[in-house]
Amino acid sequence: MNRSPYLENRFAKDSSLVSRKIADELILVPVRQNVADLESIYTMNDVGARIWELIDGQRRGEEIRDVIVEEFEVNADEAEADLEEFLQMLEKAGAVKRV
Repeated sequence: MNRSPYLENRFAKDSSLVSRKIADELILVPVRQNVADLESIYTMNDVGARIWELIDGQRRGEEIRDVIVEEFEVNADEAEADLEEFLQMLEKAGAVKRV
């Protein structure tokens, strides 16, 4: 299996995002110029919310993958593929950046 470059990177959250846990979902709202951008709200399930919590600029993708494998019923290959896709989506949306 080819190793994903996302596993070797660290990611940091965009400081203009505010997150709130509501019921079983984590909601991310971009705040720009002191105004919430309500057209760009993101919701995350339990796994996405846990990944979001683990993104701290310190952990590499492989460390996040290992936590997901440990805490959820998923194998390493599946967790890696889903994590890479999720990080790509967050990066494209400007919610995270590589550090």
